[in-house]
Amino acid sequence: MSETTAAEPTHEAVSSKNLAINAWEALFRAQVAVLRDLNEDFPGTSLSFNEYDVMLNLSRQPQRRARIRELNRHLLLTQPSVSRLIDRLALRGLLSKEPDPCDRRGTIVRLTDEGYALFLRVATIHAKTIRARVGGPLSADELRLLSTLCEKLRQGGIAGD
Repeated sequence: MSETTAAEPTHEAVSSKNLAINAWEALFRAQVAVLRDLNEDFPGTSLSFNEYDVMLNLSRQPQRRARIRELNRHLLLTQPSVSRLIDRLALRGLLSKEPDPCDRRGTIVRLTDEGYALFLRVATIHAKTIRARVGGPLSADELRLLSTLCEKLRQGGIAGD
C-alpha cells in the first residue's frame, strides 16, 4: 500500500480537473453542433451570418449605434475583418459610419432604418430555427440554467489556482 505524497494530486483534485475538461469538451462540441445547424438553416439570401451578428449587436445598442472598438468586443471576427464587413454593409446602405465626436480617431457605426428593417426580417426567421434547435431539446428550467452558466463562464475569472 503506497502513501500519497504532498506532490501527488488527490483523487478529488484529479476528478475535479477531469470534470472541468469534460464539461469544456461537451460545451465546445455542443456549440459547434448548434452553430453548424444554425449556419446551415440561416436565411442568408440577404445577409451572411457574420453580417447578421454585427447588425444584431448594433440593434442592442442605444440608438442602434456603437464605436467600432466597442462593437469588436462582442464579435468573433478579428478587427480587420470587422472593418471590411462594416465597409460592405455601409456601401449597401445598411450601416452608416461617422467620426466619433468625442474622439476623432474613433468611428461610430449606426444601423440605418433600412438595415434595421432587413435585420428584423432575417431575425424573425432565424429566431424560429434557434427556438427549435436550442429550445426544442431543453425545458424552460434547463434554458434558464444554461443561460446562467454561460453568462458565468463569459464573465471570466479563474478559480482554484
